[in-house]
Amino acid sequence: MNFMSDTAAPAHPAILQALADANVGAAPSYGSDAWIERAREALSRVFETDLDIWLVSSGTAANALALATLCPPHGSVLCHEEAHIERDERGAPEFFTGGAKLSLLPGLHARIDLAALRTRIAANQPDNVHESPAHVLSLSNLTECGAAYRPFEIAERAGLAHEAALAVHLDGARFANALVSTGATPAELSWRSGVDVMSFGATKNGALGCEAILLFGSARQRLADLRARAKRAGHMPPKMRFLAAQMCAYLKGGLWLELAGRANRSAQDVAALLQKHGAELTHPVDGNEVFVRLPADTAAKLKGAGAGFYAWPDGSFRFVCSWATSPDDIAALAAALS
Repeated sequence: MNFMSDTAAPAHPAILQALADANVGAAPSYGSDAWIERAREALSRVFETDLDIWLVSSGTAANALALATLCPPHGSVLCHEEAHIERDERGAPEFFTGGAKLSLLPGLHARIDLAALRTRIAANQPDNVHESPAHVLSLSNLTECGAAYRPFEIAERAGLAHEAALAVHLDGARFANALVSTGATPAELSWRSGVDVMSFGATKNGALGCEAILLFGSARQRLADLRARAKRAGHMPPKMRFLAAQMCAYLKGGLWLELAGRANRSAQDVAALLQKHGAELTHPVDGNEVFVRLPADTAAKLKGAGAGFYAWPDGSFRFVCSWATSPDDIAALAAALS
């Protein structure tokens, strides 16, 4: 009954097999291997466009490096006040950019409020030497509260950003879960809605440790800068084929969407079960995360029965399902609640 995080889940067997298959003979180092090109081609097919990629082993590295290619040290990144880059990355974006600050915005369910964004962009003064002007808008899908942006919602926010000459970054650590929930295509939920650079996650959805930084459109011109920053930051692994092999297996045959679908369905079951026993949802269940307020004795009862879940800063509790959440896990939760 481990509902702590999808990062606690095991790697999918297909990912492990792909690593074993790649572990034969010699291959060029530092991203010059054949697996990297296969991964790039696979991602280009999935996103229906030519793109460039860089692979890293963590979402924090993906977000921080992506933002560093878009924002100078003297600028700022607009993001939600509960965004992962603000709450959970220990200043990595500020560190990797060399000093850029995060400018925080409100919004329900960790979606950036459109009116607040419009007001903040209108107040942006790039020529004012006393402020840190915004250079990037960063969105998260799923959000840090498990909610999904629909394509039109991303397009609205990206449109405002582009009108003000801001680049748009998307934290897609749980992008697969958002896709399954919204029914959108990868293209519709990213570059077609105005995303320039994206952190595309696989680790939370079956990979051993693999995230891709995707560069769309004119942002592809930043690849050389991204590679240089990755090398300097220690994110140019010599045996990068083992990251690329994971990405290839993750995408093959739509495995990534199948796994996200499993996790999302489990989350719906968990949400229904908790609500049946008096829990109140605090955010929509748009993916594989369930946020609830529990009756006073219920959390203690579940902890006593061995259930793992996370106390959220606002007093609610988070239950996260993964591709590996089983019917037995759901049944055990039901038994504990009963």
